[in-house]
Amino acid sequence: MTEPLQLSRAGAWLLAARPKTLAAASAPVFLGCATAAGAGRFQPWTAVVILVSASLIQIGTNLVNDLADFQKGADSSDRLGPPRAVQMGYLTPVEACRGSVLVFLGAILSGAYLVYLGGWPIALVGVSAVASGIAYTAGPWPLGYHGLGDLFVFVFFGPVAVAGTHFLQAGPPTEDSLLAGVAAGLLSTAILVVNNYRDMESDARVGKRTTAVRMGRRATKVYYAALLATAYGLVFWVWMRPGEGSWLGLLPFVSLPLAFGRAKVMMSQKTDGHSLNRALEGTAKILALFSLLWIPGLAGW
Repeated sequence: MTEPLQLSRAGAWLLAARPKTLAAASAPVFLGCATAAGAGRFQPWTAVVILVSASLIQIGTNLVNDLADFQKGADSSDRLGPPRAVQMGYLTPVEACRGSVLVFLGAILSGAYLVYLGGWPIALVGVSAVASGIAYTAGPWPLGYHGLGDLFVFVFFGPVAVAGTHFLQAGPPTEDSLLAGVAAGLLSTAILVVNNYRDMESDARVGKRTTAVRMGRRATKVYYAALLATAYGLVFWVWMRPGEGSWLGLLPFVSLPLAFGRAKVMMSQKTDGHSLNRALEGTAKILALFSLLWIPGLAGW
């Protein structure tokens, strides 16, 4: 293992929190707020609390992932991805564990207000999200190690997040909120696919049977492209429905060149860490830009 760079305590925690992954938590909240606005029921304060809760669950999951992958040997010195806090010695395993507990407690406390608004369905969603975040890489049967990470990400960062955000502000989910949720889930899953494609060899060595490991490189490339294509196809589907048709609903296609660029990298023969890390960051940017551009159309501006 290479000698770790010197980081402040704040820098170590920031590295472990992985702020670049927060697009996956915030994008579906923005889309749910947009559909709520389209129904004339957008509630700013509720939206802020949802965003805080979703971000804390994402950070808590990242901390558990950092710790559990280190303990299982998935984060070794030869991994192609960015350095991990526990792996590099920036945080001890005990610190990462305590940090994840505190962050998840913060998510539960902020989520209590949402449970007050939405009742038992929101309580069920919150408990399931926290439990799945922990079980993603930790516990006796970690989801990510058995090829279920994609399903977890799609469900909780897609339909559940968008429809849940809409529900807390505007009542029962609409068709727009469900379709937008599916699109967000597909793009969030695409982020995970790049990550798992990059780490295929190191994951396979420690028995981490991600979807990429199970499918192999060629099929994973096609899978990634299909996720992107379907997400953009859903935008067109929503725009084509009777009563829609405003050109603002097609704004997500402005991000299409970025999607083509990332797909080109994935389809190439490049498997070095630098190229794939850029593809990973670029896919997160696709999700963020795609979602922001869709807000005017979904909100009916």
